[in-house]
Amino acid sequence: MTRPITAGVDGTGESLAGLDWAAREAVRRGRPLRVVHAWRFQTHEGIDAGDAATQGQRVRDAMGESVRRITERHPDLAVSTDVLEGDAVQTLAGAAADAEMLVLGSRGHGRIIGFLVGSVGQQVIVDATRPVVFVRSGDRASGEVAGREIVVGQQGDPEDSAAALDFAFETAAARGATVRAVRAWTLPPMFVYSPEVLRQVDEAGGLEQYEQKALAAALTPFRERHPHVRVVEHVEMGSAGQVLLSVAGTAQLMVVGRRARRTAVGTRIGSVAHGVLHHADCPVAVVPPA
Repeated sequence: MTRPITAGVDGTGESLAGLDWAAREAVRRGRPLRVVHAWRFQTHEGIDAGDAATQGQRVRDAMGESVRRITERHPDLAVSTDVLEGDAVQTLAGAAADAEMLVLGSRGHGRIIGFLVGSVGQQVIVDATRPVVFVRSGDRASGEVAGREIVVGQQGDPEDSAAALDFAFETAAARGATVRAVRAWTLPPMFVYSPEVLRQVDEAGGLEQYEQKALAAALTPFRERHPHVRVVEHVEMGSAGQVLLSVAGTAQLMVVGRRARRTAVGTRIGSVAHGVLHHADCPVAVVPPA
């Protein structure tokens, strides 16, 4: 089965930018494009919002206008549309299940990110079993020019970041882009509190060499699978979120893994993904574990 690239739209500028991004990616990968609007019948006090059939037709008309823009730009692209009534999170996560990736608009910097309302994007990340890409309203095709990299975070053991690395290399291969693989590291507490141990480690060449070896080992299978993709290995001391954001200015796409979990106070998607989604200007792909 050929999985489509699925774009969620709601008529906002953010979602239209996401739709444009999804169409370009579908063309590059030779995939069909599916456009989904998650809709629920709305009533407002003092306002005649019309019956469900009327509202649904308005939604379909608006989506049809958005899709016409895409078919005019990409006449050979196979495009399908669906207006799905129901809860936005469940609908979008369900649409992602059969997709190569789900693409959504992101509202930008600050406390609110995501699609439709602030909490929806984060909840979709948690529930989706496929990569979710967030695109800001200012995104343009010119940001995908040669020289701008696919930046991907790698941490922990090789399997911890395997899904994110796979997505990054597949994207880079489709675009002819360079992958910058970033591994951030910090000193374990024992070195902070034991100057003597730290001195001995420094005399042995420092800890960074071990981080470099760990990154190289994680990248090996993907380099073998994509021998034509140029790779830059980036190892730097600091928090993962800060190090990734320090190179965001050269990125056409940032790829991070997902460590989503539910707690008593709400959904958590991991501090690295959270920070990058809030502060990176380029599109961000959040990839669930394999």
